[in-house]
Amino acid sequence: MSKALILEFSKKLISWHAVDGRHGLPWQGNRDPYAVWVSEIMLQQTQVATVLERYPRFMKRFPTVKKLAAADIDEVLAEWAGLGYYSRARNLHACAKQVMVDFSGQFPKDPVLLEQLKGIGRSTAGAIAAFAFHERAPILDANVKRILARIFAIEGTLQEKVFESRLWELAIELLPKKSEEMPIYTQALMDFGATWCSARKPVCLSGLQKCVFAKNCQANLSDQVLSFPKKVIKAKSPEFDCDMLLLRHGDSMLLQKRPSKAIWGGLWSLPESVWRAKSSGEHAKELKSAELFERILPEKAKALQKQCQKIQRGPQIKHVFTHRRLWMQIWEVHIKDPSNFANSDLRWISLQSLGAYGLPQPIKMLLQGLNLVRDDDLKN
Repeated sequence: MSKALILEFSKKLISWHAVDGRHGLPWQGNRDPYAVWVSEIMLQQTQVATVLERYPRFMKRFPTVKKLAAADIDEVLAEWAGLGYYSRARNLHACAKQVMVDFSGQFPKDPVLLEQLKGIGRSTAGAIAAFAFHERAPILDANVKRILARIFAIEGTLQEKVFESRLWELAIELLPKKSEEMPIYTQALMDFGATWCSARKPVCLSGLQKCVFAKNCQANLSDQVLSFPKKVIKAKSPEFDCDMLLLRHGDSMLLQKRPSKAIWGGLWSLPESVWRAKSSGEHAKELKSAELFERILPEKAKALQKQCQKIQRGPQIKHVFTHRRLWMQIWEVHIKDPSNFANSDLRWISLQSLGAYGLPQPIKMLLQGLNLVRDDDLKN
């Protein structure tokens, strides 16, 4: 491994960023640890273009860690709706409370202490410490792992602990000596991995631009850029079926709060059945209302059967998660009397009030597609 490259790595990267890095993003140059933390969590598994739209809105709604900690979790989830991976929103809320209680409302500058906060891993702790406090703390997200694996030809898969440990050691070695360079260096790492040393179309393979590490990158010199890091062949995503009830009475609909550890945890969604392994042609048959109600809301099945005015098959929706696919068959049901249905997890909500509740994105799209709500009705 080139000692010279290790010594000059940060300088090369910072020089690259001055010309070709991303500038003017709303969270850049901000030393408020709260603002940095929110942006880092939001940017996890979410495209920058989406965060550019949603980050200012979230910060306007919850401008301080105190405001976020004092908010109701439903408010936070409603503002997060559409960004996906809702455990991030729940962890944000829990972390804000933790900062208020354990650190008197001030984020600690020590990355070791930051890492002890809810939802903050080692890499995110390093980013907050580097951006907000200029601490010489490394980051190692997916982009950085790819950069280091390619340039230094580090063998292994992302799932191997030995591989990750070696990358952490290298990330520490590469840190600039001057703490004041940490924010721009950290941003440069993120930008270089996202825009130049990307997973599928790195610039070195396009020939349109010359990479600053072209003469140093071991993967490039051996013509194996796409081989680093080594990929694990993924199994085909399983597919499932479920039924959902769109229960209506006048201009209100019945929503059910999802369990916190389930998919869409903590959001309000349509009552649904247990997921079943997908079976071709299953939804071609009609279900008797009694069977349908028993399948989805067994404790309310008799009351639903008694109050049901009209039931009809709605659309079938396909939603792709990271590791599975779900086919949701919607059943629209109108009932005569909404009494005795609501409880702690079931609530009648007017269509005009849906913007105050966090709804899964496919449910939002369903309601808009059925012309039950407008886009403005779903905004806070």
